[in-house]
Amino acid sequence: MSVMRPITLAALAAAVATPALAEERQEHIYLNPFAAYSYFDDKRDLSESDLYGVGVEYRFLPRWAVEAVYTRGDIDRKNNVPGSSEFEELRLDGLYYFGTPDETWNPYLALGAGHADFGPGPVNTSGTNHDETRVNVGAGVRYNLSDLISLRADLREFHGIDESTFDTQASLGLSFAFGRTVGTKDAPADADNDGVPDNNDQCPGTPAGATVDSSGCELDGDSDGVVDRLDQCPATPAGARVDSQGCELDSDNDGVVDSRDQCPNTRAGATVDDTGCEGVAETIETIELKVNFPTNSSVIDDRYDDEIRRVADFMEEYPETSVEIAGHTDSLGAADYNQMLSQRRAEAVAARLTDALGVASDRVTAVGYGEAEPVADNGTADGRAENRRVEARIQVRR
Repeated sequence: MSVMRPITLAALAAAVATPALAEERQEHIYLNPFAAYSYFDDKRDLSESDLYGVGVEYRFLPRWAVEAVYTRGDIDRKNNVPGSSEFEELRLDGLYYFGTPDETWNPYLALGAGHADFGPGPVNTSGTNHDETRVNVGAGVRYNLSDLISLRADLREFHGIDESTFDTQASLGLSFAFGRTVGTKDAPADADNDGVPDNNDQCPGTPAGATVDSSGCELDGDSDGVVDRLDQCPATPAGARVDSQGCELDSDNDGVVDSRDQCPNTRAGATVDDTGCEGVAETIETIELKVNFPTNSSVIDDRYDDEIRRVADFMEEYPETSVEIAGHTDSLGAADYNQMLSQRRAEAVAARLTDALGVASDRVTAVGYGEAEPVADNGTADGRAENRRVEARIQVRR
């Protein structure tokens, strides 16, 4: 698991919004008339042609802008074949600039989508006649001649979704800028510099660099009461009692945490098994349970009780036995998450065994092994399916 945890949307919004209030910034609207030359896909049967258009661009942040563009042109058919097409397109593009508006050179990347109409031309009706959705990607550069006027060159690749066509367009144009200043208010106070203003900060003394939620409090991913920055056991099961380091308690110091310890008061220095009990528990029978869980879920209902009852019947026949419900996953995903998910699934099956089928709870243990005990190759879909399993390991103490 990565040491850095994702910043919440609220904290990210606060971090972005607060500086915006603290200092002035410029928003720009550009009027972008242009001339273009387009090379059309062979499927269209249209010649290379000049096009003309205009865009209205709103640069709402120094490096981000959106632009609405209208383009038109009269396009002849290829190889002097009679007929033409009146082309029109409306599209909306997003632009990311690598420079700020006050720099002379402003290269950018662009991505967008629009609606193109290839209508019949004025010569006759033998040209192409259809409309379609086109997406585009490209790059360009803005060269600022002054604060108000700039040159813009642009190269785009268009993909027509309906007929899987690819068209290329190069354009050159002038831009006329209209700017305004925004964000002149003072920034709200934030004494601990965590991105949450003091008037909303419920934890006003967080350490420098700590990741916080929208209320200014440090994150606690497993909700055990120990913040992630101090938590040395970041995936403890829900409801487990933990120490100041976020790790589960082991009250009798036998090496088995309390939540899995079936013998919680073993004598000091005693040798115990995985359940915290003295002696050696020997597995005499393993029953694989055909229990299917929804993706990323540990919830089951009574539909699998007939399958789980096989374990209950065996234990009723042999009252000296206990059972370990062992949960397993494949290797997809993070190992810590897989261990936690397998633990929850094992606990869900154990709960059905005790609550619904009447097996005494002191005879049932749930253990999640995550991806640690594969029985097949995790490199294949069939192998991963075999590894996603729940086993009932019937044990007797020798």
